Amino acid sequence: MYEGKIIKFYREKYKLTQEQLGKDICSVTHISKIECAQTTYATDIITLLSKRLGINMELEVKKLINIKQQLFNWHEAIIMQLFDEMDQINNELEREELIQISEHNNMYQLLRARYLLLHNNSHEAFKIIKKIQKTENKLTPYDSNLLKHGLGIYYISTQDYISAIQTLKGIQNEIYNNPEYYYYLAIAYHTLQSPVLAYYYAEKSHQFFEYMNNYPRVIDAEMLMIIQVKDNDDYEEIINRFKKLIKSCDICNDPNRKAKVLHNLAYEYLRRKKYEQASFYYKESMSLKENESPSYLLSLEGYIRSLFEGVLIPNEELIQHAEKGLTIAINNNQLLYIHLFKLLLYLLKSKEKEYHQYLSNKALPMFVKCGYTFLIQRSKKELFNFYYKMKLTDDALEMAQLLINS
Repeated sequence: MYEGKIIKFYREKYKLTQEQLGKDICSVTHISKIECAQTTYATDIITLLSKRLGINMELEVKKLINIKQQLFNWHEAIIMQLFDEMDQINNELEREELIQISEHNNMYQLLRARYLLLHNNSHEAFKIIKKIQKTENKLTPYDSNLLKHGLGIYYISTQDYISAIQTLKGIQNEIYNNPEYYYYLAIAYHTLQSPVLAYYYAEKSHQFFEYMNNYPRVIDAEMLMIIQVKDNDDYEEIINRFKKLIKSCDICNDPNRKAKVLHNLAYEYLRRKKYEQASFYYKESMSLKENESPSYLLSLEGYIRSLFEGVLIPNEELIQHAEKGLTIAINNNQLLYIHLFKLLLYLLKSKEKEYHQYLSNKALPMFVKCGYTFLIQRSKKELFNFYYKMKLTDDALEMAQLLINS
């Protein structure tokens, strides 16, 4: 079975005809039947054909059979987010020519897409997904669910959270048996401000990561669960849970996750108008991030807002911080942060009219287009309050209607 596929692969690789390969060994018809697994064949013939092709058939068969196990190992490394291990397996599989004739080639392509998504290369990932979708009806049930998982993550990477939820909820648990996708469902529901469902799916993913002894991903799920809790009565408990997560990040020696936890703790303080604590933890988060990364800009924006709303330092200093953020955003073509820092600069320079004009005409349409639910709601509330204050009754009523509908 395997021998015929391997012989055909190497024959075509070396651009040999069936006649050239079989000369003085066997007929063209026999070669054809061997390659198509339509006949039995003597071991001696396979040995002679292998010798002519310059391959060790026993070794090649082992390599072909081993591909399946390599793929499952790769999938587990991706789920666990063990980057060194997944990079190593990726490199091994890229060098494995026989992947092209493996019955698990679709699985390889789909895992390759997931690997690219983890490395923030959504464009290349989608090219693979789109190609696989054309033959979706021929996929195994497992690969069909793997496709949905990857596609759901792709939709999240493009801020299409509704499509992400619809796709991920189509996964069949009894066939796929990979509850990691609950985490991505939780992210989608969280972004769409559905805290109950976000908490529910984050908790399910938390149970799975705990079962897998995957403590970094336990941190991810736990953090997602914490930020769904909005009850003021749980304030101290929420803060304590964040601080425990920070200690867990230190134990795991994971500064990237620690930066995320610090950022979310800072936002929790900002939400409760505890501006000194908020600015402190935003600054701590920024210290662990690359200075030109989007996540750095996100924390810088929160840092400036907390200092501004708390009146903690002079506006002249805040303007310098905001101008730095805007420069980084422009240099890296980060449209979201270009809007956010331009808005901050209008705010810091007390240009109220220009702030709300820019918010209404440029920033809000972009937030809506990209599905930034939190920013959309915040912007609508700010515009309503401004229109009401300026006695622009029709505009205020229109904005109020948009808030009610949303």
